[in-house]
This record gives sequence, structure tokens and C-alpha cells, in this order.
Amino acid sequence: MRIDLHMHTLQSDGELLPIELARRAAVMRHEAIAVTDHADASNVERIIRETKRDVPYAEEWGLDMLVGVELTHVPASRLDDMVARSKKAGAEIIVVHGETISEPVERGTNRAAVNNPDVDILAHPGFITMEDAQAAADNGVVLEITSRPSHCLTNGHVVRMARKVDARMVVNSDTHSPHDIISEERAILVAMGAGLTQDEAEICVYRTPKEIVRRVREG
Repeated sequence: MRIDLHMHTLQSDGELLPIELARRAAVMRHEAIAVTDHADASNVERIIRETKRDVPYAEEWGLDMLVGVELTHVPASRLDDMVARSKKAGAEIIVVHGETISEPVERGTNRAAVNNPDVDILAHPGFITMEDAQAAADNGVVLEITSRPSHCLTNGHVVRMARKVDARMVVNSDTHSPHDIISEERAILVAMGAGLTQDEAEICVYRTPKEIVRRVREG
């Protein structure tokens, strides 16, 4: 079954309520999702508090819904502070909006993220350097392979850098609307399209996200 650890709702720029997203994910055979709305100093406590309210309802459908954030356009010099603040507010998953080529993310954001062991996933990290990929491997930060059209153009580069330093990767959808949610079969194709073998793709789609969820649940 599918696990997706990067999804958005009406709490930021997505189209669905958290419970609507949960229902659609459950119908599409997801066993777990992370709601990771865009967050900064202005809204982090609110979105975590509001999303938590739907967790018991998602559980009624057998869906494990993790409450997280995607820290977005936070100055790199302040990222560590926002990670700590997010954790204190109750975020279970910390995703950082990486230096995708399609948005003006501040240079240095990737580096700040991969050097913080409390960051779980660096999303769509664009032309990540080998040095930063190595830091991700050293600190347990997982690099994202994304199915989102505006961010996926550098997936192949991310795979190359990750392979050289044995950094872990995960396939996420970065869902904003209902049609963005992908099946496990589609996730495998996204991974293989980025240059991974079938076996490597299965690790990114099945093993790595399960390990992240298990780590969160075991505290």
C-alpha cells in the first residue's frame, strides 16, 4: 500500500480539507499520509492544531495521518529556529521546501535543511550539490523524488547525487489537488523515470517511507 509524506490542504494552497484528502487517500489504498502544509512563523501553530483535529476521523478508515509542515521560504539563517518551533508545536514530520528550479527559494536553504537532523525530508531539492547530499546522508535527511510536474525536472540529478553518497530517497506527490494523488504503481514509475532500478524504486516507495513512519510512531 502507498505512503505519501508530502501533501497539502486548504490549510495552505491545497484544494481539499484535511479530511477530504484523507478520504481520497484511503480510497486509493494509502496506509499513511503526512499533511505537510506550507508553514512559516505566521501560521505554523495554527495549521498543526487544526490538522490534528481530523486525525481520529482518518483513523476510522484505517489511515495513519501524520501531522507535519513544509517549511517554505523561511530564511536559511532562521530555518533551525522554525524547525524547533514546529517540533514544539507538535509537528510529527518536518519537510523543508528545497531549492526547486521553479520557485525563487533562497540559496542555502538546502544546506540548512540537510544539516539539521530534525528535518525528515528535503523536498524537491533541485540541483542539490554532492556536498549537501552527503550531509543529508550523514544526518538522516531523506531526499525527495517528486511527481509534481513543476518540480520533477531535476529528479534525475537528485538521484545521481544521492546514489554517489548513499543518501536515502522517497517518492512523494506534493499533492495540492485531487488529481495529484498517485498510486503505488505510479510512484514506482516516477522513481524509475528518474533513473532508479526497479529494486531501488521499491525501496523509495515502500521501505523508506515505512521507516520514517515507524520512527515517528516509536518516538
